Order: sequence, then C-alpha cells, then structure tokens
Amino acid sequence: MWLGIWLAVAGLVIGVLLGLNIPLVLPQVYAKYLSVATLAALDSVFGGIRAAMEDQFDNTVFISGFFSNALLAAVLAFIGERLGIDLYLAAVVAFGVRLFQNLAIIRRHLFKKIK
Repeated sequence: MWLGIWLAVAGLVIGVLLGLNIPLVLPQVYAKYLSVATLAALDSVFGGIRAAMEDQFDNTVFISGFFSNALLAAVLAFIGERLGIDLYLAAVVAFGVRLFQNLAIIRRHLFKKIK
C-alpha cells in the first residue's frame, strides 16, 4: 500500500516539475476548462490515496472517476460559459471541498500510523 502511495506522490511531483519546465503556452480561453479539470483530477488522486489507505482501492473505479470527473468539470465550465453564467465555480467549490476532506482524512490516517 505505501509503495503505491509513494509512487502516486512521486508521479504528482514529477508531473508538476515537468509541467512547470515545459515551455507550453495555452490560450487564455482554455483557462477555466483546464483549471476545473485539473482540480477534478487532483480530487480523484487524493481520493485514490485515501481509498488505498483504507484498503478499498479499486483501479477501475479510480481511472473511471479520474476521467469522468475531469470531463464533467470541463463540460460544466463549457455549458456555463455558453449560458453566460460562471457555472465552473460550482465545480470548483464541490471539488475543492472534497479535496480538502480527503486531505484531512489522509492526514488523520498518517497521524494514527505515527502514534
């Protein structure tokens, strides 16, 4: 279990470092879509780490949730933009709350292991 968690964290760090060092510039119009899709993907990653710590991890559930959450968040942002409403904020709030909840649960699991 711990090997999987360390691999996920290492992959996340490597991905962030690569992303910051690759000279790729995306147009400003994609900023909302990319931000909510990234937040949804991070929510899935932290949910996967939480599930692994609780011995409930299922690879199929993780991969399907990863892509469906990111796609749903981007579609919400697109529909909201077409309607003239900042609908992407709903996805930001929902995924942000879940992200912090998962992070708090992961932290509690780690503190239980240390004691």
